[in-house]
Amino acid sequence: MPTAAANPPIAEPAACPLCDAALDSARAEECPKCDWVPGYRRRQLPRDNTRDVIAVFLSVVPGLGHLYKGHRLSGALYLLGSAFAIVAVAVAATFTAGWALLLAPFYWAGVMLQVYWLEDRVAHSATPA
Repeated sequence: MPTAAANPPIAEPAACPLCDAALDSARAEECPKCDWVPGYRRRQLPRDNTRDVIAVFLSVVPGLGHLYKGHRLSGALYLLGSAFAIVAVAVAATFTAGWALLLAPFYWAGVMLQVYWLEDRVAHSATPA
């Protein structure tokens, strides 16, 4: 009678929980596509809509909403980038009889939408009821 050690069961390929890529075995050490490792869980912070709305209003000055949510580097880059965006729109407006001024609201709307959907890195305490 053969033993179980002589004929080990063949493991079916598993799927990565993050990107659904096929893993080499059920006991894979990491995903070759997205670098997932066993034990990794996405950080799930409670979704607080008021912080998102505050960040959107702060993003009237691009980058302040990112700083409010704890993304310091991207906030600083958006602050610096907004100065370049204003200059680029002003230069383009001189060559297009002012029509390029319509590009600025798209830039601001894009920054505001991005900060609304951005994950909050700052741990905030629940307000007492």
